[in-house]
Amino acid sequence: MTPEKVLLTSREMERALARIAHEIVERNKGADGVVLVGMRTRGVPLAKRLAAIIEGFESISIPVGALDIGLYRDDIPKSEPANPSHTNIPVGITAKQVILVDDVLYTGRTIRAAMDALVDLGRPKTIQLAVLIDRGHRELPIRADYVGKNIPSSKDEEIRVQLTEIDDADKVVIVNTPETNRMKLERYYESSK
Repeated sequence: MTPEKVLLTSREMERALARIAHEIVERNKGADGVVLVGMRTRGVPLAKRLAAIIEGFESISIPVGALDIGLYRDDIPKSEPANPSHTNIPVGITAKQVILVDDVLYTGRTIRAAMDALVDLGRPKTIQLAVLIDRGHRELPIRADYVGKNIPSSKDEEIRVQLTEIDDADKVVIVNTPETNRMKLERYYESSK
């Protein structure tokens, strides 16, 4: 087993999410018209946590949706069958401040696919990006509006966000394990079933 190093503890994750929630409200001058959309898989529980934090200090319920970008990815061979969509956004997003939520921002390709998916659902006033971890290595000109923690990393390292809703633990770890893109894709599809 490859040794892992803990980058964020449960308490540090809570503080980062609280800071992001406050920044979202401050930037959008309140929470009216804000819709949080979590990217499957770990972005969804993070979006729900952010909504609960905002509701706690703004006393307003924030709609939370889930976005499956499987059909919009550019790294899937066209010969492979498309997965059925697991997108569920409970309100219309046209003219809303949509906050896209993900666990780790890496190359930017996943975010590009998510923006394509959102635009197919409506025309938001803005699309903003909130991520727990920004690890660098961008391949597209995409940046996060809200970042829990910047963690420079090597391409041979993998950052894993673990959440109690999925993994029975809250922490962020880094593992030195070269892994092919094919293996990462297989893991993504398994987690979205």
